[in-house]
Amino acid sequence: NLMKSNFNLLYKTMSFLAGCWRGVWGLFSFGTVPPQREDSRLVSDEALNYQTETARSPSTHTQSVATSGAIAGPSSRQVQCPASITTIETEKVFAKQQQQQQQKAKQETKPVEKKPVAEKAEPVAEKVEPVAEKAEAAVPEVAAEEEAATPSSETEVPQIAEAKVEEASATPDAESEDASAPASAAAPAEPEVEEDDDDDEDEPDTFELPASLQDRQEHLNIVFIGHVDAGKSTIGGHIMFLTGGVDKRTLEKYEREAKAKNRETWYLSWCMDTNDEEREKGKTVECGQAHFTTEHKKFTIIDAPGHKSFVPNMISGAAQADVGILVISARRGEFETGFERGGQTREHAMLAKTAGVKHLVVVINKMDESTVNWAEERFVECREKLLPFLRATGFKKDDVTFIPVSGYTGANLKDKPAAGTCDWYTGPALLTFLDELPPIERMVHLPVRMPISEKFRDMGTMVTGKLQSGFIKKGQKLILMPNKVKVTVDTVLIDDEEHDACMCGDNIKLKLKGIEEEAISQGHVLCQLKKPCSVSTTFDCQLMIKEWRSIICPGFHAMLHIHSASEEVELKSILCYISKKTGKPDKAKGKPKFVKTGDVCIARLTVASPVCIEPFKELADMGRFTLRDEGMTLAQGKVLKILD
Repeated sequence: NLMKSNFNLLYKTMSFLAGCWRGVWGLFSFGTVPPQREDSRLVSDEALNYQTETARSPSTHTQSVATSGAIAGPSSRQVQCPASITTIETEKVFAKQQQQQQQKAKQETKPVEKKPVAEKAEPVAEKVEPVAEKAEAAVPEVAAEEEAATPSSETEVPQIAEAKVEEASATPDAESEDASAPASAAAPAEPEVEEDDDDDEDEPDTFELPASLQDRQEHLNIVFIGHVDAGKSTIGGHIMFLTGGVDKRTLEKYEREAKAKNRETWYLSWCMDTNDEEREKGKTVECGQAHFTTEHKKFTIIDAPGHKSFVPNMISGAAQADVGILVISARRGEFETGFERGGQTREHAMLAKTAGVKHLVVVINKMDESTVNWAEERFVECREKLLPFLRATGFKKDDVTFIPVSGYTGANLKDKPAAGTCDWYTGPALLTFLDELPPIERMVHLPVRMPISEKFRDMGTMVTGKLQSGFIKKGQKLILMPNKVKVTVDTVLIDDEEHDACMCGDNIKLKLKGIEEEAISQGHVLCQLKKPCSVSTTFDCQLMIKEWRSIICPGFHAMLHIHSASEEVELKSILCYISKKTGKPDKAKGKPKFVKTGDVCIARLTVASPVCIEPFKELADMGRFTLRDEGMTLAQGKVLKILD
């Protein structure tokens, strides 16, 4: 108990001494204020209110220091003191500081004006050096006027002058800041100007055709179409052999491999069908491409599939062609099967015309077959059945040519048949006829339009397609629609050979920079920057109903095939009929409620997602389309007006 009482007495004594020491220290530590914290009660409410009012009032550099939360005194140490003593001493310190500030304000004879500095800074845009000299000369005068100011204000005027000299061209009319403000506020940093990313502003309105494209051979794209097993791939492979596209050693290799699989007569088609599945089944699935050159022209062969399950692939191939070769089998029964309703001969001819094929060559194949044996009667029979149908499809008589050939033996492909074989035919051979075709007018003067038919990745993003209009140079900047993504052409490939430029009519491969493969889809269109193509979901069109089992009413759904794009479409409304005699709207019949096979009308279509199209009058290749449903082609059409 004694020890406990002694300990309590000692503790009280030490506490009393410590309190006295803190009180004495607080009396002599003038100008020292403990730091403000949220969890301490060291500063009274009056002192906090005083600090707030001081911070809100116009302050000089000294006042801003007073309101920063600590006042500089003779000692750099900050000591915590009891609340009662600290409150009294803090009020004394603030009162003393206020008196000092009032005395300094009275000593100032003339406030600092903005106009002299601004007037000396304004002419900088015209004469930079004289202004700098005037600003330097004005520094002593301004400094003399501000003798009572803080040291920071003495260096503000030269900083303003230097900033004005450096930024004269950017801000010639800017006013200088107050001399009492910090230097950083007097000379604000100039905002960085973003680089102009509008590449279309730098693009010229017209382009000159490169010299490499002016004197080159004409390029034609030919597509082989027709019913399945008509011999399209065999004719294409034999043409490649006759023109040197495939050497004899490779052809002998194909012949041995085909014989090992009991497919002796298929070896020529393997030049075009490079896929193992296609070689195994003998059916073309995807459009194959090959290239050959004649005396006057350069050709690209597009081997389209003939099976009805792959008609969308055929449409994509026909959209890239200038000339169509419709292959017909002269063998008894095969021609009739392909030409009957549901056969691919009819549908392919119709789709070729819709895709923009300008000239159609009807090749009567397998004339060497034992049931035909180059008989003129069989050739005339096929021609007489096909010609009325082709005229109804839209081909003119001068645009259709019939040539008898044998794709397996090569007769009448490059050279005329042997004497006594086909003496009744007096026309040219197939390659001779193609080489003598008149030049096709190309729309080089129109803006760039290239529908994308395929995309892949090969050391970069690659796209393929036919350039419908304009021309493209290496390094040219284009825009991809409907994504509105700007891209740069890094490489131009024609027939797998790199070129500096390409023009409309070429089947090309482009390596693009600025876009990933995932952002590209079949049916997107590369366009000129300043003149992109139209993108729409609703448009008016002229429809010709070819074949359908029942009537077609508003609300009907089908698949729209336009250039290389395929989208679901809805028949929104039927506006009027078109007279077959005059070709003009037939207002006498009024607004139709439905259409049927053979009718021609003006209708309004709506697609599920935006599609790149153009009016038929402006660019026919991007303004004609086909409607298909349930595996058959039901209508042809052309775009008349784009609504949105």
